Amino acid sequence: MRQSHTVPATAPHVRSWHREDFDYALPEALIAQHPTSARDGSRLLIVNGAGTAPPIRHGAFTDLPGLLRSGDLLVVNDTRVIKARLLAGKDSGGKAEILLERIISEREALCQVRVSKPLKPGRTLRVAGSDIDVLGREGEFYHLGFPQSVLGFLDTHGSVPLPPYISRASGAEDESRYQTVWNTTPGAVAAPTAGLHFTERLLAEIEKRGVRRVTVTLHVGAGTFQPVRVSDLAAHHMHRERYEIPEAAARAIRETARAGGRVVAVGTTVVRALESAARELHEVDPGPGETELFITPGFRFRVVDALVTNFHLPQSTLLMLVTAFGGYERVMAAYRAAVDDDYRFFSYGDAMFLERARLIDGRTEAAP
Repeated sequence: MRQSHTVPATAPHVRSWHREDFDYALPEALIAQHPTSARDGSRLLIVNGAGTAPPIRHGAFTDLPGLLRSGDLLVVNDTRVIKARLLAGKDSGGKAEILLERIISEREALCQVRVSKPLKPGRTLRVAGSDIDVLGREGEFYHLGFPQSVLGFLDTHGSVPLPPYISRASGAEDESRYQTVWNTTPGAVAAPTAGLHFTERLLAEIEKRGVRRVTVTLHVGAGTFQPVRVSDLAAHHMHRERYEIPEAAARAIRETARAGGRVVAVGTTVVRALESAARELHEVDPGPGETELFITPGFRFRVVDALVTNFHLPQSTLLMLVTAFGGYERVMAAYRAAVDDDYRFFSYGDAMFLERARLIDGRTEAAP
């Protein structure tokens, strides 16, 4: 018999939130180490709104088109995962591992660098006979100068970095399966994993149901895997990510809302981009931007009405975002159900579909 797990069933009766409020026990065997044999072969946990029964249903990802309505708008992240991991040697002779955080100019980037001792400006890291200069520090990241364009250098010498909870080296299957079918804009360190389940066939079926699709771009940085190191969430500083909202996407969001349709985000990255760009209800500013938005329960969503998302790590900022969107009690109950029913978790795991909860007196309640 499986040991009992502890997922909080009710929200604290206080306005402040703590990292421990978002903890849950997850058997290691449920962490997916490989993708399913078919892209759309994952399971889908369907979390219904208030007044519907049952509140949680178990389905397949191929059920998603039937959950969408004519007039809805599907918003996806078109970022492409790049070969953001480099194995390097220090000028002192030691070893180093470089992981891109974000590109800041053609030949400069912020990176995580794993070394035995901190590096000072003026030091160099050597990769395949070329020197990468240490220009300085910015918080936890090193400011590095590359001998050519960052993207070109990584494409030649780098490898795709799998998340730390996947306990194997990246292989041939990851070259295609750790990318969405609509990826066009290189720059991400990690995949927008909710999009990994979609196939061209599934997208065609969604389109036949009268659902439009638009793209935004948010380049996922290595900071997405950084743990929340403080208990009081008010003291947590969110990592920065770069996004861009095309004019066509902003216009489609506005038109969808006016016609009574829903804005359906594929993944937390889309939620973060759209809500960062929101200026009022269902209105977003088009163009590029950077965001440090930290979404926790009590956040007032202005753009996104429904969400397709994977299951996220305990105590992670992504789980905090999802509980803010779907309601703390609802989402934590869904996670208990997923663990009990042996769903597969994290990047290569199963998915969830849920609608936004209403915010009432600072707390969330499932929308009808």
